[in-house]
Amino acid sequence: MELVQNFPFLTIVFSLTCGVFCAVLKARTAKRLCLCWLTLTTVMSLAVLVYTMRTNGYYVYRMGKWNAPWGNEIRVGILEALMASVFSGVMLLSLLGGMHHIFADCEPEKANLYFTMCSLLMSSLFALIYTNDLFTAYVFVEINTIASCALVMLKSSARTLVATTRYLIMSLLGSGLFLLGIVTLYGITGELLMESIAEKVREIFASGAYSLPLTVIIGLFSVGLAVKSALFPFHSWLPDAHGNATASSSAILSGLVLKGYIIVLIKIFYRVFGLDVIVAKQVSQFLFLFGVCAMIFGSVGAIRERDLKRMLAYSSVAQVGYIYVGIGLHSRLGMVAACVQIIAHAITKPMLFIAAGGFIDVSGGHKSMSALTGAGRRDPLGGVAFTVGALSMIGIPFFAGFVTKLHLTQGALESGAATMTVALAAIAVSTLLNALYYVPVIFNIFSGRESGEYKGLRVRWRADYAFSLVCFIALNIGFGSFSRIVVGVIRRGLELFGM
Repeated sequence: MELVQNFPFLTIVFSLTCGVFCAVLKARTAKRLCLCWLTLTTVMSLAVLVYTMRTNGYYVYRMGKWNAPWGNEIRVGILEALMASVFSGVMLLSLLGGMHHIFADCEPEKANLYFTMCSLLMSSLFALIYTNDLFTAYVFVEINTIASCALVMLKSSARTLVATTRYLIMSLLGSGLFLLGIVTLYGITGELLMESIAEKVREIFASGAYSLPLTVIIGLFSVGLAVKSALFPFHSWLPDAHGNATASSSAILSGLVLKGYIIVLIKIFYRVFGLDVIVAKQVSQFLFLFGVCAMIFGSVGAIRERDLKRMLAYSSVAQVGYIYVGIGLHSRLGMVAACVQIIAHAITKPMLFIAAGGFIDVSGGHKSMSALTGAGRRDPLGGVAFTVGALSMIGIPFFAGFVTKLHLTQGALESGAATMTVALAAIAVSTLLNALYYVPVIFNIFSGRESGEYKGLRVRWRADYAFSLVCFIALNIGFGSFSRIVVGVIRRGLELFGM
């Protein structure tokens, strides 16, 4: 075994270990340790991506001397390595961009715990990406839930406590449904390893036995993970949680956490049940319809908001809808579009939240649109970053969001007439709605009619904030301009999923 093949396991275990050390270190030392480790995990994940691209395959890493099901194992392929690289890099940039707010919003004695939670969250995301075992997935889903709620709660205010409580209740509901699905599936198949379950499911489906239980199990997985990823109409907890958290937390929750659950759902659909079973049970049609509703009603919610961060949170509901529409097309092109959207949103929405944090700094701590008039002139780099992110969300060419809409449109054109019509109409309407709430914000932040109270204020130069936004801008434009390379990697990764 080559050294690089150990890296996925090491990123999971050492991220957990980093969290333990951060809990007992002083805040500044914990910050340095966390940032150094995230930099290293990004490099390690990129090395794994290069290795899997070179070998053009996947490998199974066994933990311990026993084979599954007695031992545990992870599966590493091109798509997994790509997602791990993106997630680790975005986590690093999100922390850097909002570092000032972390120390300003958290109580001094709790600041080190913020980096503990980030390390645990990163460990859970790596595990969800790589795991080959359903029960291990459930364990890290719960770790992800606890760490995510803690990231919201560590900003000391009454609103964040209320938002965290709602977040926790909905997350536990989703986790409970997910666990019920695992238990019921284990009762039918007697397996927890994904490949072993897939073999049993094929036999059961071919024989016609357990038809209703299989439908219920797929429904439990789908609804449970839809709740946790804020798919419409299970999104009510998201605006409060993301809108009231500190800037880095909002960036991480929207850009990464929601996507981790969706990746688990994709793995369950295509590596546990298989496309034939999913289509036969008509689950993909429901996800498609809910995704379309999310695209529309998420944007409508954003239009009605006058709080910038809550507007961005509602926008995330709409953007999650794009992913589910891609999954619901139950085709190769649709899944390519879904994976493209996972990456495009991961490198765009954190940039918007970080830039919004800069606007709030130069507007007396206010988040209302009226208070943010001229904020882009007071914080020029934040203004440029927000504009790039907004144009990407609208779907302007040469930005990341355009790549999603292009591939989603291609996937819709290859589907049935009814599905194609609904999908194309939803993309067009959603694009128009995106423009209706992002374009006015762009004009507002660059408006010359600044409030006298904040006129003349300028953002205090911070290298970490500037570095984060510059990197996000480069990633977004680079992805939008050279998407063929990333899409090619996604296609090769999906081939290893049997698609």
